[in-house]
Amino acid sequence: MTDRQSLLVVNSISAGRGRVQAVRGVSLSVGRAEVVALLGANGAGKSTLLAAIAGLLAPTEGSVSLEGRDVTGMAADRLARLGLALVPEGRQLAGALTVEDNLLLGDYQHIGARLRDLLLPLPLLRGRPEVQVKLGDVFGLFPRLSERRRQVAQTLSGGEQQMLAVGRALMASPKVMLLDEPSVGLAPELARGILALLDRLRETGLGILLVEQDAHGALRVAQRGYVMETGRIVAEGMAQELLGSEAMRRAYLGL
Repeated sequence: MTDRQSLLVVNSISAGRGRVQAVRGVSLSVGRAEVVALLGANGAGKSTLLAAIAGLLAPTEGSVSLEGRDVTGMAADRLARLGLALVPEGRQLAGALTVEDNLLLGDYQHIGARLRDLLLPLPLLRGRPEVQVKLGDVFGLFPRLSERRRQVAQTLSGGEQQMLAVGRALMASPKVMLLDEPSVGLAPELARGILALLDRLRETGLGILLVEQDAHGALRVAQRGYVMETGRIVAEGMAQELLGSEAMRRAYLGL
């Protein structure tokens, strides 16, 4: 895929925490209406790479572009306003707030500095017509969240919390979504449901970069994939090509 066709282009990114360089010279791209799987064993550097892309960690080398615009080193909130949303591992919800208020926080992040400077309260945000449209869209994708919209987030099941984390990201009207281990800790049936949802989101034009331990599940919903090993990309290709490849066996089984 050429850079011109890509929503997200990562070019030779290196990043780390302290003296540990967890990501070394990684390049990848995500196109419009495309799910791209980023695979590898624990410790391969996948989450560090997502943090560097999302503005949570400054890359030491390389560049990131979003819709052709250089966004390298931009803060996470500014990237969110430009259309890059992160669904972090562990969900990181506001547990004491309701389902609906957690969703509103996603829109609050999107509306930008001007309204944020006014400290717009969530009840006022809820009353905006465009916010109601977005809430309706999220509840259409996740009817269970609609049923629990007044319920406190920390009382939800693991699967419901993951739905809420994805819904919160969608409220920011993203063009590219980064998902870090969305199926972790979920029962197999719920995990399959979360991954199947990504195909529906892709059909809306969203670009999705998916970090997932369930390699086969991820490659079933992805169009392309990359395999990371010790901070580097060691293989890339169409999803069907990667299934059962030597690089996959080495990355996951050490063979």
